[in-house]
Amino acid sequence: MMPDMTRNSRAATQPNPKADRVLLHKGILLAFIGLAVLIGPLFMAPSGMRDMVASSAVVGWFALVLGTAFGVLYGLRRRDNGRPR
Repeated sequence: MMPDMTRNSRAATQPNPKADRVLLHKGILLAFIGLAVLIGPLFMAPSGMRDMVASSAVVGWFALVLGTAFGVLYGLRRRDNGRPR
């Protein structure tokens, strides 16, 4: 006998508020880390640590873009939760 695919597909499309909150938290943390890596060297005293943080600007941009993408995805999910499927 074939399994009931409608029940499984419905469960997969149900909104999950906990997963959405986790996504928002990850987005905020990543964006904050990215900003800290990009802005931090401006406020640090000249040292080896400042040079190391300044040289990791690519990582800061990646974290900022990924965090922003998670925030946008959270907003899209929140907007779509009110719409009928």
